[in-house]
Amino acid sequence: MSKFGELIDVEIPVLLDFYTELNDASIAMHDILRDVAAGLGDKVKVIKIDVDKNRELAEALRIKGLPTLIIYKNGEMKWRHSGEKDANTLIEIVQEYV
Repeated sequence: MSKFGELIDVEIPVLLDFYTELNDASIAMHDILRDVAAGLGDKVKVIKIDVDKNRELAEALRIKGLPTLIIYKNGEMKWRHSGEKDANTLIEIVQEYV
C-alpha cells in the first residue's frame, strides 16, 4: 500500500476509478474517464484500479458499489462517489481541485 500513498500524494488531483470487468457500469466508465483525461490533460491523473486485483486496497477504502470514483490531492481524499457520472460533470468536479 506504500505505492498507493506515492500515487495519491501529488499536487494535482488524482481521480481513481475502482472497477471490475464483471460490472457493466464499470465498463461504461472507461470511455468517460478517457474523455475526462483528454479534457483535462496534465492537470489531473486518472487511474483505474481493478478491485479484483487489488482486494486489500479496496477493503481498506471500503469500496462497496462499483464503479467508485475518488479524488485525492496531496494525499487527502477530497471527493468520493459510487456509481456512474458523465464526463462533463466529472471534469467540473475535478476542476474544483486543480
